[in-house]
Amino acid sequence: MQINPVLVEVERSGVVESRHRGAVVGLAADGSAALRLGDVAGPVFPRSANKPFQALAMLRAGLTLDGELLALTAASHSGEDFHVQGARRILASAGLAEDALRCPAQWPMEPRVAYEVAARGEGPSRVRMNCSGKHAAMLATCVLNGWPVESYLDPSHPLQQGVRAVVEELAGEKAAATGIDGCGAPLFAISLTGVARAFRALVLGAPGTHERRLADAFRAHPEWTSGTHREERRLMDAIPGLLLKCGAEGVDAFALPDGAAGALKIDDGAMRARTPVTVALLQTLGAPLINDLAETPLLGGDTPVGSIHPTPLLR
Repeated sequence: MQINPVLVEVERSGVVESRHRGAVVGLAADGSAALRLGDVAGPVFPRSANKPFQALAMLRAGLTLDGELLALTAASHSGEDFHVQGARRILASAGLAEDALRCPAQWPMEPRVAYEVAARGEGPSRVRMNCSGKHAAMLATCVLNGWPVESYLDPSHPLQQGVRAVVEELAGEKAAATGIDGCGAPLFAISLTGVARAFRALVLGAPGTHERRLADAFRAHPEWTSGTHREERRLMDAIPGLLLKCGAEGVDAFALPDGAAGALKIDDGAMRARTPVTVALLQTLGAPLINDLAETPLLGGDTPVGSIHPTPLLR
């Protein structure tokens, strides 16, 4: 088994107290390998970085959403009120209510919103769960095609078979395994190189294609694909044309408008290590350095005493 390199160090008061290993791949604009660190050929679960591929499968199955609602279809949203209203709009367009959702009930990811929800005497709900936009769109796609609604999360369901076909087509490889994501939807394991290839295919889609429609909606509405205050939104705002999606367990994937693309997985799943690696990889592929996200400060009391930063391998 290949041991992945240390990609991120956590340095406090001049001492490295923690390290995060992982794998990272960067593709140049022409699709050739620009950077490979660690095992980028073995299968990983992309987790929510898989959502753009699920949304593309729905578009190919006839889903007609556009703009912010199409962005919400591929979102890991923060559970803010506009996200909830969007999910309800998608459900209503298919004649469905919230009780049709089969994602688990959760608190909003945005702490401020979670406090507000609790203050109103409300609890966790399916529609506040970060995947509710995707699930609402999956249900709408089933209604549109006359497919069973109750079993829409079954890996053998026509919708999920369509997702698998899209994943394998865009990645250029067969799925190595089928799993179940945290939201209950099927998840297909592919390599990090395959993930980067798939993101590249989205941004290089010709105008008017489903791939390009999805990429354009995603990039035009980053607050709908993540949240008002999330790092993903800040990166897409800072780098014109960037398509970026995170996934649980330390996954990030992106593509730039020229076709350069990248994907990474932090071995121990630490989300704190994800963005510094992504920023370094983006810079390697020609994007400008985003200084306020390149390192995460560590505090001692109220004073910065260190940082979470990429190792020299990425610098």
